[in-house]
Amino acid sequence: MQEEENNHEEIIEVLSGNTLARSNEVLPNLIHLLPVSARPFFPGQAVPLLMEQAHWEETMDSVMNSPHNLLGVVLSEAETAESATPESFKTIGTVCRVHRVQRAENRLQVLVECLQRFRIDEIVNPQTPFTARIEYLPEPAIDSKEIKPYAVAIINTIKELLPLNPLYAEELRMFLDRFGPDDPSHLTDFAASLTTSDKFQLQAVLESIELLPRMEKVLELLHRELELVKAQASIRKTVEQRMEKQQREFFLREQLKAIQQELGIEKDDRTAELDKFRDRLEKLTLTEQAQARVDEEMDKLSVLEPGSPEYSVTRNYLDWITLLPWGIHSEDKLDLQFARKTLDKDHYGLEDVKERILEFLALGIMKGEIAGSIILLVGPPGVGKTSIGHSIAEALGRKFYRFSVGGIRDEAEIKGHRRTYIGAMPGKFLQAMKDAGTENPVIMLDEIDKIGASYHGDPASALLEVLDPEQNSDFLDHYLDLRFDLSKVLFICTANQLDTIPRPLLDRMETISLSGYIASEKLQIARKYLLPRQLRRAGLKRSDLKLNSPTLKAIIEGYARDAGVRRLEKQIGKIVRKAVVKILEKSKKPIEVTPDDLNEYLGGPVFR
Repeated sequence: MQEEENNHEEIIEVLSGNTLARSNEVLPNLIHLLPVSARPFFPGQAVPLLMEQAHWEETMDSVMNSPHNLLGVVLSEAETAESATPESFKTIGTVCRVHRVQRAENRLQVLVECLQRFRIDEIVNPQTPFTARIEYLPEPAIDSKEIKPYAVAIINTIKELLPLNPLYAEELRMFLDRFGPDDPSHLTDFAASLTTSDKFQLQAVLESIELLPRMEKVLELLHRELELVKAQASIRKTVEQRMEKQQREFFLREQLKAIQQELGIEKDDRTAELDKFRDRLEKLTLTEQAQARVDEEMDKLSVLEPGSPEYSVTRNYLDWITLLPWGIHSEDKLDLQFARKTLDKDHYGLEDVKERILEFLALGIMKGEIAGSIILLVGPPGVGKTSIGHSIAEALGRKFYRFSVGGIRDEAEIKGHRRTYIGAMPGKFLQAMKDAGTENPVIMLDEIDKIGASYHGDPASALLEVLDPEQNSDFLDHYLDLRFDLSKVLFICTANQLDTIPRPLLDRMETISLSGYIASEKLQIARKYLLPRQLRRAGLKRSDLKLNSPTLKAIIEGYARDAGVRRLEKQIGKIVRKAVVKILEKSKKPIEVTPDDLNEYLGGPVFR
């Protein structure tokens, strides 16, 4: 900081001294060149430079050992000064006097005073130190009546810039004191150096030898600079006001809390509700649209009376928004072996179905994420469609949510009711997202083949937006009236048949068919899954009731020939319940049921 202040004072001293090129000093025609890549220099400037010592030390030593300490600064089209070649040099540059060279940390700190324009006639040495034969370009004659009005316009524009950009205020005021309308050439060059214009626009000003065209260009650049600075000042003021408002609200809120604690006053309902919503919002990552809506509704809630109907509507709306899992998602278990074990543990047989599901999961594991997809499990009742959905969710480590769309005839069940209605609520999908608590659950839509239509709308058409990967990233619920991302959800639909599913809906799903079980598969399912589950529900041990394989076969053949195993489980449950009655009445264990006993437990066979 101290070094910057010293540089600043030295620049002021150089500009305010008698060393500016306003004399008839004889200057040499052969000088060293220094290329710059950022912007050209103008006569009347004092510029501090920082350059690589290893590259420019020889050049600067030669300049400082010369009688005049002069250096020609030219703009280069190269990216850096060190990579510049004579081919990249602009023809017109500025002769500068070097006032100081200091060495620090492999860098050269140089202060130069810009004197006069020159034109390169010949490159004498194309290597560093670059040397050229030059022609000095004298200041043009002032003979136009239009020059003074331009000079006054330039001065007035600079004065407008002063309060908006105080960075160089001291230099600006000092220069305006020294150069007025009577010295328009230096005034014009200095005004050009103030702007943040493109380096090629500034070079065009430097190459304008005639004064009037130069002043026109500079005045245009100044007006652009003024508009830019005004826009920046407006933006800065807006940001500062917003920050001041937020800080003021924060301090007032903290003071109110402190006063309430000191007085032992409990929070009123409105304050408690607002604090609850703020606590929830800290854990969420809302979209820009949602955040703006929340801020608007919070401001509204803060001024409404708790007893008003509008207060209840606004509170319920904020409750729903803050309970949705914005930006919250669970990590997927990307382990194919674990998925296979989970499916095998919960389901016997269905090898082709398991392979299809594992193939689907394998694609996601290979990509590193299971993107949102739609799977349709179709098959007769009782073949395990719902339980397969549970297993897929468990295999992925995701939350599972199931609801039935069978018999739904109102579109609002899918997309919600508008807030203008009394008792309005979001649709089923946002309710599912709230209950799941993550953006990437597994949602099962049961009995999608039984969805209906009525004068309330067509729910199947509403489902198209939900189940279309191209649209569901911007799902719009009527109640929420905000875009919510459903693209990370894995949808699993179930159906008993395909005929009643609308074709556009069916096209969006990957269909996996589940056929019925054969008798041998039912036997294994009964032994491994159904019988143990019914015994657990009845509080019995495996040793309390004996159902051997011949008995289970007889149940399958005589009482449960359907494609699934739902009827089979019902028959086993009936036997278990009757066995419990016998155990309690006769205190007899174990109970053994043979094929001959089935008439007593289940009645006569249904199938013969």
